[in-house]
Amino acid sequence: MKRTILISAIIVSASVATAMAQPRGAVDFQLLKISTNFISSPQFTYTGADPFQADQRERWLEVEVTFACAPEFTDELTLKYFILVNGKLLTGEVTHVNIPAGRENRSVMYVTPKTLQRLMLGRTVTNNAVQNTAVQLIQQGVLKDEISAQRAAPQWYATLPQVGGLVLNKNETPFMPLYWDRYCQIKTPR
Repeated sequence: MKRTILISAIIVSASVATAMAQPRGAVDFQLLKISTNFISSPQFTYTGADPFQADQRERWLEVEVTFACAPEFTDELTLKYFILVNGKLLTGEVTHVNIPAGRENRSVMYVTPKTLQRLMLGRTVTNNAVQNTAVQLIQQGVLKDEISAQRAAPQWYATLPQVGGLVLNKNETPFMPLYWDRYCQIKTPR
């Protein structure tokens, strides 16, 4: 009898210790911060052709998100972007590969100056033109986290008509050769 009670106590203690060692609600992936910025086109110097200057008054919309990863390395993560500009919901996604553990992982997407002019119907692009942005972090088809720049109901964008193809990943822009160490590697299409 004493032996059975002792064995039961050991089993209960082991179960409690195991449960305590695995924190409840441990999160492997978390979106930490989303920011928007209007930036000018990068300027490059080269030889071999006539140089053309980009209009430095025109601005790109840059949407950057910082996220944390707990696993030592993650093979692939997809980030879906939702950007509400002047009442139009732009969508785009980028898949990153070979993501290291840490709290300083970053992803970025862009909207061209010409697209912004089109959406603003000829009016000047200002910070108020971007009404809200949201990003979803997805691993193997499963939503792991979501963040919005402005307080709003979860998935505030779900009922709005979406316009795809106008949000570009870094590799589709003139910013491609810049800041390689800042952003996670983008999966190249096959």
